[in-house]
Amino acid sequence: MNSLDKSTIRDVNLAPAGRLKMDWAKEHMPVLNRLRERLSVEKPLAGKKVAISLHLEAKTACLAELIRDAGAEVTITGSNPLSTQDDIAAALAVAGITVHAKYDPTPEEYKEHLIKTLEEKPDYIIDDGGDLVGILHSERPDLLENVKGGCEETTTGILRLRALEKAKELRFPMIAVNDACSKFLFDNRYGTGQSVWDGINRTTNLVVAGKTVVVVGYGWCGRGVAMRAKGLGARVIVTEVDPIKATEAYMDGYLVMPMSEAAKQGDYFVTTTGNKNVVNADHLREMKHGAILANAGHFNVEIDVEALEKMSVSKQTVRKDIEEYTLEDGRKLYLLAEGRLVNLAAGDGHPAEIMDMTFALQALSLLYVAENHEQIGPRVLDVPYQIDEQVSRYFLEANGVQIDSLTPAQEKYLASWELE
Repeated sequence: MNSLDKSTIRDVNLAPAGRLKMDWAKEHMPVLNRLRERLSVEKPLAGKKVAISLHLEAKTACLAELIRDAGAEVTITGSNPLSTQDDIAAALAVAGITVHAKYDPTPEEYKEHLIKTLEEKPDYIIDDGGDLVGILHSERPDLLENVKGGCEETTTGILRLRALEKAKELRFPMIAVNDACSKFLFDNRYGTGQSVWDGINRTTNLVVAGKTVVVVGYGWCGRGVAMRAKGLGARVIVTEVDPIKATEAYMDGYLVMPMSEAAKQGDYFVTTTGNKNVVNADHLREMKHGAILANAGHFNVEIDVEALEKMSVSKQTVRKDIEEYTLEDGRKLYLLAEGRLVNLAAGDGHPAEIMDMTFALQALSLLYVAENHEQIGPRVLDVPYQIDEQVSRYFLEANGVQIDSLTPAQEKYLASWELE
């Protein structure tokens, strides 16, 4: 059975439109293209199966095709119900990659797509949020036998992996791609910062300048969202539980206060923590009429949507991806993209040039696991520095940027404890 016959997609006739998107992304992903030149000849993954769970859009499709070109049999599914683009899914299925994904599936369908992807019995996995790893370890341990290792894309997934590792239940090595410098410094900050506001602005069609933006959490994603909000002319408030990050936000020029106080002032609220109910019922009760709520964390748990539903006397869709909740006192609050990841559920995700670096890290880390999984053992591993450095060097070269190198004398000086 070929990949198209095995796939679970909405409409194969959307494939040409998806291919156009993929070609545009590929044109702006020079690092992946450089890797493709080498891997398509060497075929280091020949005879191997790779299962991928990522936001299924054009840049992800370029990674999937790179893994295919490296010789692997690839099966892919989405990592968020609202981020799958049906035309991309169709284009990949036509291109020889098995796809189990549709935009806005039921929760049952979404779970079924994940399981079908794992039932291909992969040798390696690329995960985003830990869904594949979670199912393997909890519900389908019968599918663990072939899995030799993999990579994790995001903060939330790494938290789940480290919990598994701490409990001594992790069964294979996983590389924490999100923790690589070439990932969190650029993807989380510049990618999230830009794409979150792309999603909010295209969805609301409202001005940001002059408004008050509350950024919940000041990790690398929060830093990026705050920086872009400031650039758009907003007054920015940061809420935090970590005193070091709160100090950094304060020194970066933002107002810092508890969420209970920020709730009264915000026009926009953007959550970036990876934790649940960081915007809760008490905060919702304090918000002013017209406040807009958006989540930039992986799972839709950061805003307490259940509480918002209970507090409301009516609810209606006022624009695509905007739900209006009317409270008993007449105030209206607006929730974007059902509280899901706003930059992908209501947008196209990170810019292609950013994902070029991130997916190059994924590809090279996957190859590292394939070559070294027996020596690594079942643990969470940081991206080796040489891979991290290589990706940034490729990026600089692709953009025509040259940098200095240490002289032998400088290297000797830095390696010595003696003053000369």
